[in-house]
Amino acid sequence: MPKSKRQRVTTLTKTPGRTTRASKVALVNEIRSNIDKFEHVWLFSVGDMRNEGLKEVRQQWRGTGRFFLGKTRVMAKALGTDPETEYAEGLAELGKRLNGELGLFLTSHPVDETIEWFQTWHKQEYARQGHAATKDVSLPEGPLLTPWTEDNSGDPFPHSMDPQLRQLGLDTKLIRGVPSIANAHILCRKGEKLSSEKCRILKLLAIQMADFRINLGSRWTKDSGFVQGEELEAGNLSGDEMEED
Repeated sequence: MPKSKRQRVTTLTKTPGRTTRASKVALVNEIRSNIDKFEHVWLFSVGDMRNEGLKEVRQQWRGTGRFFLGKTRVMAKALGTDPETEYAEGLAELGKRLNGELGLFLTSHPVDETIEWFQTWHKQEYARQGHAATKDVSLPEGPLLTPWTEDNSGDPFPHSMDPQLRQLGLDTKLIRGVPSIANAHILCRKGEKLSSEKCRILKLLAIQMADFRINLGSRWTKDSGFVQGEELEAGNLSGDEMEED
């Protein structure tokens, strides 16, 4: 005879989180193992964080570098935060600077070439709510075109998109089956904080206003120890989030 649902026992104990003492110890050991392996340990911050962008950078450096981002207190413990606890002389200077959204990049690649690579590499992305617009975007009267261009050389939207465009706040109407702007207006001005609706419109228009890039700061080198670099904005990545390759 099958059990009644009333007889089933439901446990109310909290499911253990991913962060356990064992995983913290494993992360500390992993970082220290890579400190032994590589010549340089860099602090880095991320501008306009995107997982896809970070994956792409990791792929570019696969085999020649390791990235650790998140779990900053655990990472700081791996480095040490004072002369008594630092894993190697000078690492405490990095450890005490490691907080918020800062990460670690370990590599043996030449310093000058590493700096040049990160200064030149970036990836355009779509803006998210709260991002500041990087330019004025004007929508002229007439067919709404995508991708948006200054000379209106894009393609019209299908008629089925008209309800969605109006729902996002655009004053459109169908003219010969083409969603068209009824009255010319400014979608956004440079420096304006973008709403979620405007971000969705910009994406539909294929306008990317975010710029994912990695900024390098101070570093530690085996031969010379701590080397002061650019002061980085720590941001506020959750301490419960961690990504490593």
